[in-house]
Amino acid sequence: MTTKVHMTAAVSTVTQPRTYLTVLAVLGLTHLLNDLMQSLIPAAYPILKDAYALDFVQIGMITMTFQIAGSLLQPAIGMITDKHPAPYSPVVGMMFTLSGLVSLAFAHSYAMILVSVALIGIGSSIFHPEATRMARYAAGGRQGLAQGLFQVGGQAGGALGPVFAALVIVPWGQPSLAWFAVLALLAMTLLVWIGSKQRQIGAEFAAMREKGNQKDGTVRHAPVTIGVGLVVLTLLMFVKNAYGESFRSFYTFYLMEKFGLSIPSAQMMLFIFLLASAAGALIGGIVGDRIGRYRIIWISVLGPLPLTLMLPHVGLLWTGVLTVLINLIMASAFASILIYAIELLPNRIGLIGGLFYGLNFGLGGIAAALLGVLADSYGVETVYYICSFLPLAGLLAWFLPNIEESRT
Repeated sequence: MTTKVHMTAAVSTVTQPRTYLTVLAVLGLTHLLNDLMQSLIPAAYPILKDAYALDFVQIGMITMTFQIAGSLLQPAIGMITDKHPAPYSPVVGMMFTLSGLVSLAFAHSYAMILVSVALIGIGSSIFHPEATRMARYAAGGRQGLAQGLFQVGGQAGGALGPVFAALVIVPWGQPSLAWFAVLALLAMTLLVWIGSKQRQIGAEFAAMREKGNQKDGTVRHAPVTIGVGLVVLTLLMFVKNAYGESFRSFYTFYLMEKFGLSIPSAQMMLFIFLLASAAGALIGGIVGDRIGRYRIIWISVLGPLPLTLMLPHVGLLWTGVLTVLINLIMASAFASILIYAIELLPNRIGLIGGLFYGLNFGLGGIAAALLGVLADSYGVETVYYICSFLPLAGLLAWFLPNIEESRT
């Protein structure tokens, strides 16, 4: 009887993997610091635009340079770390971010600005693949919660950028960007600690999968299912990022032009938008654990459509209200999209993490450049009117294979 009890306990340990909440919380904090430093770039656009007499096309090119630099390396790094895990590689990424931030603080030309934001983008490309793997390992059986916590860290960091811009960068100027280098040093310290934990947690994750008790580690999908799923997810990501980039890069200009807001007031409105995105990312991850990724993707891509169509036609108060609701719903998609993609290719966590975070940067950069051209040609308000129809592309989710049903 005793032996039987011990055997049951052993199986339970394997079938009910531990969720490392402390590790996930610290990982989310490092994501917060990483994305906070990145968000200082668009938050500083009004200052850079005035200081260097930039037009909207040049603003869009800054975003595109940063995000393409942050996307090109990510899939390659993910493929390498799938074969040769590198738990301390995010520390190296933070070194690039630190150097880019200091360089941007003292840049005296448009070319130097582009080089600086490229360094920050490279830092992000190194950070995300291995950090995504660690979130997967530490999640146990609560993948949605884990990715939600990881995402809420990044989204919260992005939300804090405009606040620091309003409180620090606007009054103290471009050189004050260098002060934020201390955040990179803090992130490096935390990432060293996380790297020291990865071997143990990764071994537990591997042992669990070897027992064949984790569905997403054993289900193999047909190549057609994988191909169609990844293509549809990519297109949905592009639509999501195109709309989101209209806010990150041009929302402050829209508020200043349409409602006459000051730079600090517009930055605080951008903070509210980004805070709503952070909440949406966490809620989407948690709810996705309960109702499934497929349903969350449908809700998040089509749900905002009536609100986005209203946005260009309302006053300042309702602009703020709709901004919160739109991004609360839209941001709920990313955790589910990422987990869905990992479930399609469960043995390529680094590749999927690099690919979809890379897409998040690269597609957003392309969208920013296109929107910059539209803003210069037709005005910022016209950009928001055109973007209000983008959620219609969420109908592409109709072609997304429902792999959750296929497992039941």
